Amino acid sequence: MKQFKFKKTIKTMALPIVLSALLVGCSNGDSAMIASVNGEEITEAELNESLTEQYGAEVLTTLISNKIIEMEAEKLDVSATDEEIEAEYEEYTAQYGGEEAFLEVISSYNMDVEDVKEDIKSYLLTIKVMEDYVGLTDEDVKTYFEENKTTYGQAAQVEASHILVEDEATADEVIEKLNAGEDFAQIAAEYSTDTATKDAGGDLGYFGKGEMEEAFENAAFAMDIDTISEPVETEYGFHIIKVTDKIEEKEAVFEDVKDTVYQDLLDSKVSEQYSTWLAEKMEEYEIENKLTD
Repeated sequence: MKQFKFKKTIKTMALPIVLSALLVGCSNGDSAMIASVNGEEITEAELNESLTEQYGAEVLTTLISNKIIEMEAEKLDVSATDEEIEAEYEEYTAQYGGEEAFLEVISSYNMDVEDVKEDIKSYLLTIKVMEDYVGLTDEDVKTYFEENKTTYGQAAQVEASHILVEDEATADEVIEKLNAGEDFAQIAAEYSTDTATKDAGGDLGYFGKGEMEEAFENAAFAMDIDTISEPVETEYGFHIIKVTDKIEEKEAVFEDVKDTVYQDLLDSKVSEQYSTWLAEKMEEYEIENKLTD
């Protein structure tokens, strides 16, 4: 989808943010050397000219769009609070497995936290200034909920641990030890070939349907809590499964999730209508663009 994309990936954010900083940071008259080849200098002015030719129009369009959004926000007296920006930032970092991993990713694009938060602020302001333009009704929200009801409900989940071994004979040996009262976690550390979980007692955490091998999943969902399975064969070998908890499926109730549904639908509609809205706003403003005029 080539429209304005909300909750963008780091890769799509990188170009306008990083290049805009470079383009603004270099002046056309700056002849400072930034690189050389066999003594032949490359200047900041040359870099700026090359960047402008390749990316200048795209970056400048982004900056103009952001300026329109800021002005519209001022007109409507709306703003993005620090708390809202921080909440969105935490969602970003969670998608990358935590802030440490997230920072590694953005650093590879020469970005920092402030770059990301500036993008988040623009996203939040866009949502707010376009809310009336989109004009969602209660019926719109209810219909969207009914069409996506399973998304908002609680899917059935199982919490389990496993011991993975290569052959059935070893699996039977493990079962004998467990039946004799030996500790599951200790046996996992000793026998399991799953290096990712063996030192954590074979813990797999919670998982829903469709996330595991079919035979493994069918066995786990059929088991009672605090029971241990017979050997279950998959392409990886033989599993001895211990179910430690279950979460039952729960159908969503509209009144409980309507605020979340509204926000999800608003995000979707703003993304769909952003290009049209922006084109209309550009007609309202006096815009001078020396790269395209």
